[in-house]
Amino acid sequence: MSMPPPHPPAARTRDVMKEFSDVYEQQYAVALFNSVRFEIEGGGGTQSQLLHRKDPLAGRLIFSGSLFQYLEENRKWRNRFVSVPNSYTINLYESKTAHERGLHPKVTINCAGYKALTSMEEYIELINTSLPGIKAKMGSNPFIKCATQFPLILWHPYARHHYFCVMTEKEQKKWHAVLQDCVRHSNNGLSEDCTVQTPAFTDAVRRHRQAEGHYGTWDMMCGAPPQILANLVMETLHPDLRNVIGPRLKGKMQQRQRNWMLISDAVYRQVLSQTTARYDALAEACEAQRASLDARLRTDMDQIITSKEHVSGKIRALVLPKAEQLLRNNVQPYISSILEALMEPTSRGFSEVREVFFREMVEISKNSLNGGGKDKLGDLMERLSMLAFHPVKMQSCYEKVEQLNLEGLQQRFDVSSPSVFISRAQILMREQMDNSVYTFEQLLHQSLEAQGENDMCKTIQRCQDRVLKKYDYDSSTVRKKFFREALLQIIIPYMLQQLSPSCSPELPRFKELIFEDFSRFLLVENIFEEVVLQSVTKDIMMAVKEAAVQRRHNLYRDSIVLTNSDPNLHLLGETPPVDWATKFGDDEREGSLGGGIEGGGSGRRRRQVVSMIQLDGLPLAYESCLEVPGVDLIPEEDAEVSEEKREDGGEDREDPEPLESPKSPDSVNEIRGLINPIVEVEPESEEEESDTTNGTEPTAGFIILEDGLQEQVTHVTTKVEDIPRKSPQDKMSPQTMLQQLVGSKKQEAHKELQEEVAIKNAIEETEIAVQEDGTGRIAEVFAAAESDSESSPPPPLATDSGRHDDSGFQSPTNEKLEEGVAQPITNGLGGEDKIIDPVEVEVILA
Repeated sequence: MSMPPPHPPAARTRDVMKEFSDVYEQQYAVALFNSVRFEIEGGGGTQSQLLHRKDPLAGRLIFSGSLFQYLEENRKWRNRFVSVPNSYTINLYESKTAHERGLHPKVTINCAGYKALTSMEEYIELINTSLPGIKAKMGSNPFIKCATQFPLILWHPYARHHYFCVMTEKEQKKWHAVLQDCVRHSNNGLSEDCTVQTPAFTDAVRRHRQAEGHYGTWDMMCGAPPQILANLVMETLHPDLRNVIGPRLKGKMQQRQRNWMLISDAVYRQVLSQTTARYDALAEACEAQRASLDARLRTDMDQIITSKEHVSGKIRALVLPKAEQLLRNNVQPYISSILEALMEPTSRGFSEVREVFFREMVEISKNSLNGGGKDKLGDLMERLSMLAFHPVKMQSCYEKVEQLNLEGLQQRFDVSSPSVFISRAQILMREQMDNSVYTFEQLLHQSLEAQGENDMCKTIQRCQDRVLKKYDYDSSTVRKKFFREALLQIIIPYMLQQLSPSCSPELPRFKELIFEDFSRFLLVENIFEEVVLQSVTKDIMMAVKEAAVQRRHNLYRDSIVLTNSDPNLHLLGETPPVDWATKFGDDEREGSLGGGIEGGGSGRRRRQVVSMIQLDGLPLAYESCLEVPGVDLIPEEDAEVSEEKREDGGEDREDPEPLESPKSPDSVNEIRGLINPIVEVEPESEEEESDTTNGTEPTAGFIILEDGLQEQVTHVTTKVEDIPRKSPQDKMSPQTMLQQLVGSKKQEAHKELQEEVAIKNAIEETEIAVQEDGTGRIAEVFAAAESDSESSPPPPLATDSGRHDDSGFQSPTNEKLEEGVAQPITNGLGGEDKIIDPVEVEVILA
């Protein structure tokens, strides 16, 4: 019995977006009512003691450097220059020179929804869940093998994965911290400054998922609205496609996993493009109505509030008895344990923020005691100003809160994982660190302006003490608010899930109590949720208050209020940020901070937050395009690879050590095992090309693969290659080898398996099917991919003829071919000319 075809991605996206749009329009009017009411009535929390910097990363570059990237299209590792701007996107360039010339990056990665991994074991564990019934054994080789011992992998449940590696453990730790910060920042894509759009969007997403039966937290609520909506579509579309397409994929386990990821990425990109266009149109339509809705609200605000209170009283009478019983029996016994699980790691993280800030203050004080001078002070203050955005220095703070564990409570309250709360706590920690640094800068600058540079150490000490006192107060306030919100986020969905079956059918009758003119701003479903929230708020507030009274985790009591304790300080928040490099430093010192690029019209250099990594003893030019071919090819190719190595002979005699599991490329043998260079010999004239015997000839026969399967051989392509022999005297040191690799040009065109070509064609047809919106088209496409080798002649081997893969990389070798430096050798087959590169002998399997 065949499985029914999945719902086409375009149709699924259209259906989800239509349902979401209806809910969003309703929630937009409610959010606008709440925003205008808050504006009119005033209110708000305790005033912050620390100053807040509006745009801390203006003119900054987070990080830049070089690492190796794995190119899936030709299975090679290639050196790339990476730049991380203040938008926290990852931009990959062909070279440092290309970046400095302002060229567009080859690849731009938005890290929302990704996970940054540092081991292949972690990666294998995640990809084992990608296809049902297909799991790699522990210790088995993945479909790629890292060229060094220090991999860096960006994994996403739907989008394409990205593979990098570096040469040292120190590099790996720094890059991992940077990648984690990119993920952390990109996930936080909903602006808190948008007091209408953001609440409307989050409530609409939550209500849409509740309609599907999902009440708990959601790990994929990350990124900008279009990305979150794409995740919402893929949440149901992805499993359906996987169940239909997964069983039809051919090849070994690693090949099927790789092909499925390519398919998933193609579908995800199509869904994301559609959600982006539809959400932009939806947001624009709602914003167009904002002015008229706002005017109606301000005119009728009193009547709307009175009507809401009347309806709330009626709903409260229905809901409250049931809510109180549920609260008493199933919620109250767990509030203290949930709070303790949240408080312990979070408070340790905020304490570490204080400690890191204090250590930086000590360094600045030491400089003043040792007579470092104002130039050194300018350098230190310039570095301090970006402390909160330095992922390596903040890593110890982030690690503390990553120990947050809600095990035992996750199932009861349907909490998928604590990652939502960890990310939120880390964002708050970074904000508090930057507020502390900014306040210190303003206080020190004010003191230096008034008193000069006399007795600098005492001035720094006084400013430091004032800032730490304010930090302790603000840290307590921020943490208490975080604990309350986290408790509500855990408990309210659980209560709604328990109460909705009995209460929701009763809600429609309350709509009759709302005037039609006010019906856009008052929704009975929202009022029902507010009644449930109010029923549990008192218990949550009491639990947090008791923790503060007991002085647990350095929380201040609510009675301790530092109102207007430093009235002149907040006037400083209106002044421009202090440019310490200009005030105390010089151009040379400023340039040394960043290895930056020229900024805007100010003539200043754009300073870099994280310093560049310098490798000792490795003269590796970062602007180079060093290529490292991947050593672990797809399993079906292993027989061919071993045959080629036996023919070359000379290399094998020089390298007695096995090459199956290379570690760090610290020796000549290991480097040769990783590099395996191929030399291309271009014909000098057309006459010489015509004399060659390259060609593709039909043949018949069978070949037995490693797994015992018998495959038919239909064509054999013969290609000529000259490989210079090397003698044992040619051995070189690693440094010399790397220097030669920098200047050498390697061939980019690597052979593609016929099955991989077929699956890429299937991906293209998937995109066409998405655009055409044909019912059942997806299933037909992949059914065709399955039988491609039987029903149609095999396609020609992949050569780069102007069409490049998604990563955007172009091979220098292929570019030369396109420019006509060497004409391709052609041989007629079946009435058509096929391009044949002089590379090697390849066997095409049916």
